[in-house]
Amino acid sequence: MDQRLSMVTLGVADVTASRRFYERLGWKASSAGDGKVAFFQAGGVVVAIWGRADLARDACLETQGGVGGVALAHNVSRKQDVDTVLAEAEKAGARILRPAKDAFWGGYSGYFADPDGHPWEVAWNPGFPLSKDGNIILPT
Repeated sequence: MDQRLSMVTLGVADVTASRRFYERLGWKASSAGDGKVAFFQAGGVVVAIWGRADLARDACLETQGGVGGVALAHNVSRKQDVDTVLAEAEKAGARILRPAKDAFWGGYSGYFADPDGHPWEVAWNPGFPLSKDGNIILPT
């Protein structure tokens, strides 16, 4: 697994209200959001806001005490790299929360938890290309 953090997802109570808050701060949302999620380019990292219950469900944490409201993501440039990175994480001592599968948003992803239980999503998203140095490039 490359030493890279691609995205931080904040699990929020109200996506619309949170989006408005960040926009009032001067942040510009990407066109990639669908109303149920919003994305903001924050330098080389993307900040996403998504419903807390949706995040917990996607990471398969709703039956394991829920999610603390934050998920980290490591994006890869090829679909098959998701399985490779998940296997590397498991070998290093991670617990697989959700094996990789095709995602409802058109990509492919899975989740692992680090030894302290922090959820990491490993994702290939064809709508979010990566730069040469591995940073997500959001649509404007």
